[in-house]
Amino acid sequence: MSTELSPQFEALITRFQRHLEIERNLSIHTIRAYMGDLSSLLLHLEALGVSEISALELSHLRSWLANQAVKGGARTTLSRRATSIRLFTQWASKNGYLSKDVGASLVSPKAHRRLPGVLEVHEAQTAMESMASRAGEENTPIALRDAAMLELLYATGARVAELCGLDLGDIDYTRHTIRVLGKGNKERMIPMGKHAVKALEHWIEGARESLLKPDSGQAVFLGARGKRIDQRTVRTVVYEALSAVEGIERMGPHALRHSAATHLLEGGADLRTVQEILGHASLATTQIYTHVSSERLQKVFKQAHPRA
Repeated sequence: MSTELSPQFEALITRFQRHLEIERNLSIHTIRAYMGDLSSLLLHLEALGVSEISALELSHLRSWLANQAVKGGARTTLSRRATSIRLFTQWASKNGYLSKDVGASLVSPKAHRRLPGVLEVHEAQTAMESMASRAGEENTPIALRDAAMLELLYATGARVAELCGLDLGDIDYTRHTIRVLGKGNKERMIPMGKHAVKALEHWIEGARESLLKPDSGQAVFLGARGKRIDQRTVRTVVYEALSAVEGIERMGPHALRHSAATHLLEGGADLRTVQEILGHASLATTQIYTHVSSERLQKVFKQAHPRA
């Protein structure tokens, strides 16, 4: 099968991409994924002998999804691809490329819902104390920075991208909050505890200046060369910090986010509050943590009760 699209299909992709960028204001990563899905569909259409988008039918969409499944596509991936194409057919019908929205009745394969990995409270505490001890012993800018990043991720449940995007003006030391820019450019305030505040102060007041460069700007966290820290570096720091704790399997920054949410719920926080803290658009997304807490409760019960 050819890997090159016809000029007509290439032009269609360009127009749809512009729509996602300007009108939908989606993130770069989401747009890239949607473009990949659309390109895959259009290549499939050309293989079927369909050269005009106006000839697109529901059977073509189902054929394409089936082909993806045969190639080993995971259910979560197939579900996302179905969502991508439904968005495309909706746009195409509104703009006259299709006579009707043929993708409206395309059913997404149900994804297996995996419960996120979560640290025990004592494991999270060990990881934080370990990083704080290292920072105290080494007293280097990098060690102080890493300890502050770990504390802040666990304290706030922030996403890695949100942490990387933090500016000095986003920290409110009086209210013990940070302001982050989440998905869809939605801004929110997140509270943080005294340990995170203390770690931040140690980094900003005692070490950040030594990494400053002319292009550092107002970024809270800096890389070794003075630029705003990148997500890959943050992930590496968290993986190494958590792997040093006995009994913890490979876990990254998202495990800290999951742990923060679960520990909040177990500590008595209500679901709506946790939703606000995590920046979830839908309460249904936050509800998965109630299942995590339930599983953990069952596990503790079986281990502790003599007649379990």
